[in-house]
Amino acid sequence: MLIIVLKEFSINRCFIVLVILLLPVFVYSSTVFDLRCNYKINPLGLGDLQPRLSWKLKADDPDDRSVFQLAYQIQVSESRDKLQEEQSLVWDSGKVRLDQSIQVVYDGEVLQAKTKYFWRVKVWDNKSQEAIWSEVNSWEMGLIYSQNWLADWISPKLEEKEKAYNPCPLLRRTFSSKSDLAKARLYISSKGLYEAYINGNKVGDEYFTPGWTAYNKRLQYQVFDVTDMIGEGDQVAGIRLADGWFRGQFDSYDRWNENYGQKLALLFQLELTYEDGTTELVLSDDQWHCSTGAIRMSGLYDGELFDESQEKKGWKKSKYDDSNWKKVEVDKGANAKDILVASEGLPVKKMELISAKKLIRTPQGDTVIDMGQNMVGWMELTIQTKPGDVLTLLHAEVLDKDGNFYEDNLRTADQKVTYKISTDGLKTLHPNHTFHGFRYVKLSGFNGPINLNNFKGTVLYSEMPRTGYFSCSNEKINQLQSNIIWGQKGNFLDVPMDCPQRDERLGWTGDAQVFCATACFNFEAINFYTKWLQDLKLEQLENGSIPWVVPDVLHRNGSAGWGDAATIIPWTLYMLYGDKDLLTRQYDSMKAWLSYLQELAGDDLIVGKGFHFGDWNSYRHPTDWNNKPGYTDKDLIATAFFAYSTSICEKTAKVLGKEKDALQFTLLLKQIKTAFQKEFITGSGRLSSHTQTAYVLALRFGLIPEEKKDAAVEYLVANIIERKVHLSTGFLGTPHLCHVLSEHGYTDLAYELLLQESFPSWLYPINKGATTIWERWDGIKPDGSFQDVKANSFNHYAYGAIGEWMYGVITGIKADEVIPAYKRFKIEPQLSHSLKEAKASFSSPYGVIRSEWVKQTDQFTILIEVPANTSAEIILPFGKLERLLENGKDLSQVEGILLKENVGAGSRLELGSGIYHFEMKLSE
Repeated sequence: MLIIVLKEFSINRCFIVLVILLLPVFVYSSTVFDLRCNYKINPLGLGDLQPRLSWKLKADDPDDRSVFQLAYQIQVSESRDKLQEEQSLVWDSGKVRLDQSIQVVYDGEVLQAKTKYFWRVKVWDNKSQEAIWSEVNSWEMGLIYSQNWLADWISPKLEEKEKAYNPCPLLRRTFSSKSDLAKARLYISSKGLYEAYINGNKVGDEYFTPGWTAYNKRLQYQVFDVTDMIGEGDQVAGIRLADGWFRGQFDSYDRWNENYGQKLALLFQLELTYEDGTTELVLSDDQWHCSTGAIRMSGLYDGELFDESQEKKGWKKSKYDDSNWKKVEVDKGANAKDILVASEGLPVKKMELISAKKLIRTPQGDTVIDMGQNMVGWMELTIQTKPGDVLTLLHAEVLDKDGNFYEDNLRTADQKVTYKISTDGLKTLHPNHTFHGFRYVKLSGFNGPINLNNFKGTVLYSEMPRTGYFSCSNEKINQLQSNIIWGQKGNFLDVPMDCPQRDERLGWTGDAQVFCATACFNFEAINFYTKWLQDLKLEQLENGSIPWVVPDVLHRNGSAGWGDAATIIPWTLYMLYGDKDLLTRQYDSMKAWLSYLQELAGDDLIVGKGFHFGDWNSYRHPTDWNNKPGYTDKDLIATAFFAYSTSICEKTAKVLGKEKDALQFTLLLKQIKTAFQKEFITGSGRLSSHTQTAYVLALRFGLIPEEKKDAAVEYLVANIIERKVHLSTGFLGTPHLCHVLSEHGYTDLAYELLLQESFPSWLYPINKGATTIWERWDGIKPDGSFQDVKANSFNHYAYGAIGEWMYGVITGIKADEVIPAYKRFKIEPQLSHSLKEAKASFSSPYGVIRSEWVKQTDQFTILIEVPANTSAEIILPFGKLERLLENGKDLSQVEGILLKENVGAGSRLELGSGIYHFEMKLSE
């Protein structure tokens, strides 16, 4: 790795690394921490036969700087004790003289199914006299091959309606266990959703398992350690199934059971291992019984109906009498086992609990709870009930301009939960297999006063670790950042949904690609996207076209900017996380999409064929339709993305060592640029579509000749100013708008756009009370009325892509353009008189990066943190080196500064790891 890095470094960068290697040896050492296997901590049920191991370093002395790894050694064993004794190792890498500390591929003996492996790493750095071993972590393999599955698929043999919701099936089976149980593992999947119980206790803390994949092509299974749930003697396993994404009414075309199948099913394999090494199996087979219970209907769009009178009390306990339950149907076909894969994604969990904020009596007389935040999940209520109560909760995102409950934008989705009560008592109630997008909850059937303390909002989303934090001196920008975060929480529920409330909630590819970079600042989203990309590849058509949504339930495909998710997301993830394996897995898919675009383009290389969404939801002034201002020709957009995806495939081929492919992509890219310039650019640098998006994409994707760039930038700037500093871009143009302005010397104008408060702008929804990102710039119009109910989500994250610019320009944290995963990065804050201070922290694959600046009348200060085993280029916007101090010291006395020079009006520094406090006087 170090040799590779030296090759890619400039001469100055080579000098820096050599200086680091020659630094004197001190007694201080580094600590190795945060060991990960495929980004996870001690994962259970791994399906990867060559997992990737990563770790981080930190100096034991917090004042120590420029700490770099020189070598590592990894050891792996099936026994923790033998690992520590360095015996019976399945892999010992030996001392590897590389600085690589992420994505080290396991290269030992062939990994075995159901086997637990323990691993540790030792690191030598440029400061240590002696390396020490890390703590011991582990991973456990799942059922790697289909023959590892001994269970059969079983389905409840119940009478069900074909074109309507049915009660959620219950399945149960009793078994026995001996006293000397050492280990118990449950391997489980389902067609539909499952919730599993053993002896009355819920297995795991996950929801919506097994997750949504391209069910007809692959189906995830989960693995749970249930050792502590099983005692001696009689035991019982209970399962509740639900339609979920598998069947029922799901997608916006009112179709029933047409996507994947009509029968729900369970695959259950419980393996009990005793102290003497013997094993027993409890399988899904003909010994199971089925019935229905209190959940009479459950749908992702329409909510749930709970009828307490239908509850099978005690059905999860071993003493329950199920003699009147029906038998199950057993399917011994192996086809559904062949597509089983270990769970790759992140489980959906209860991530937060928020309190109700306000009780409202609307002008129409409804009782409504305001949660204070547009969220995704469900309401959990604790309430005293009596027989005959029928409690109903309806969920919506907004109130109308008169303050009444507003549901029209939900289209056909009900978002309703009903509880029919048959007994007295204090009860805690919540749904189980549905979710809602809402801020407001309308109550009916509640007798007596409403106590807000009894209503909690359970926030559900995929378990992504939070990695990014941003704030500044402008509270509306801080609210915008909060809206971006909540938009991601609400829409990253197993797949990157476009919206969580109406009858859609699909994995739209265009939304996913424009937001990917921002998403990965805010949260560690690599596993989330990696799982989804596998389905994108599987759903790709033979001709290379990519569906509009993944998993594909619409069966429509081929739009530029949407299908380009196949190239943009893998490359973005590679640059942010350094996962070369991901590029390898997606490479054929990337090439196939490019071939599809090339087929559409034909000999002239202009993508004029096919359906394309274009710059979706761009702003067009309603009084001037003849000139269509803001409308960008779709063939220009499609050809621009054709070029962009070609450039990505070129870079990917080089990373993967596919030089022949890289040369072909280089030639193709040159030809596309020539065709684009001939077709869309005039001699003066004006584009045929004289719109903000046209200029933004052409400049961002490098399609404008060098001699015409200045003119094109001026046209863009003039367009913005002519609109009184307003944007007109849509889904495809908006993510790049401020970047283009900053890259061409117009950061002040980018700040003005960001801070613009009148429509259309990022802050306009905030002035209207938004707590998430809207689908439309004017979801609520200035007069308080609403946009078209056919497409007017108030939780739609695409425009939140401005977050990447906020991290990357306001606080200046940027990944290197060549070296991935923030091994080397840049901090180059670009300031504005509009902000007095800003700060951001980001947990990169190597550790925390921080940039915090304060600008006063006479002084500028900035705190910078560089993680161990990385280096950073720091570019400060003003002030010569001689006026710059670090912790009150002249720079010549400061450790960790590897190179420094004046650049224009500012200065440039090369820093090794450490925490730095720079300050400079702005006036004498």
